[in-house]
Amino acid sequence: MSEKLKIKLSIGNRVYPLTIDPSQEEGLRKAAKNIDAMIKQFEQSYSVRDKQDVLAMCALQFASQVEQKSIDKEVVSEHLQEQLSALNDLLDTHLIS
Repeated sequence: MSEKLKIKLSIGNRVYPLTIDPSQEEGLRKAAKNIDAMIKQFEQSYSVRDKQDVLAMCALQFASQVEQKSIDKEVVSEHLQEQLSALNDLLDTHLIS
């Protein structure tokens, strides 16, 4: 069993101490960096007075990206299923003949 790692992540000028598996460190650091970049982008693009509003917009942005990827994956999966079904029908037709 691997040792836990104690790290501190800075998000929106606040530091968050975390105890994590070492395998999670890279992903968490990248996520924190992306959140900070998005915070700066929202603050530059919109006149936002409350950091909570910016964080809510970041959460919405990331959640919508995850949902859209899930939807896109489902559409691709359905399309592949249709193609495989058509190919299977074609093979059945040729094998039966």
